[in-house]
Amino acid sequence: MGEVDFVERELGADRSKRILDIGCGTGRHAIELAKRGYRVTGFDLSEGQLRCARAKAAAAGVVVEFQRRDATQPHFVQEFDAAILFCEGAFPLMETDEKNYSILRHAGAALRPGGKLLLTTLNALFPLFHSVKDFLDAGGSGAVTDKLTFDLMTFREHAKLTFTDDAGQSQTIKTDERYYTPPEMRWLLHTVGFATVDIFGCHIGAFSREHALTPDDFEMLVAAEKG
Repeated sequence: MGEVDFVERELGADRSKRILDIGCGTGRHAIELAKRGYRVTGFDLSEGQLRCARAKAAAAGVVVEFQRRDATQPHFVQEFDAAILFCEGAFPLMETDEKNYSILRHAGAALRPGGKLLLTTLNALFPLFHSVKDFLDAGGSGAVTDKLTFDLMTFREHAKLTFTDDAGQSQTIKTDERYYTPPEMRWLLHTVGFATVDIFGCHIGAFSREHALTPDDFEMLVAAEKG
């Protein structure tokens, strides 16, 4: 709720705005936005996540256009007033910097001039000051990391993540996540057409411009406006 409150503040609560949710997962942000009267399109690479999202939207009595798409590929040209990319739903999970960059580039292309991109991403200041493994293991998600490494030359974290899926089965997956510094994020977004880029500390459930970014923030919150 607090995260969608932030989106509304950024859009001036203008419900005529059309919103794109990139890497929408099970639709928790898209559905809440639809409940508040916004027109929302959400896409994700996982058909399983999308099935859950469609069921949740139907149960909530709202209409959200959920699509299966790859965020690294172009799909829309100046069709949306805002795009959200929260909780590492797509960016920065790609195995190469080029693929991560393509997600930002195509997100920018989907926006009309003056459109806003709101995203959260991993904060590279955090692993320089803290143990990422201890942080993740203490996160309360039910997942435990193993064999975690952090490469200072690439700012990439490689790990094995063990968790229990919705069917109650134990699963282990390999992760490859890129941490970004604030100057990197500003430069990347400027190169894909965003005129202004503001960066804040990301407080889960309470997104706000009032939180200055610090090395204690595991994620950063970014608000960019297209030129």
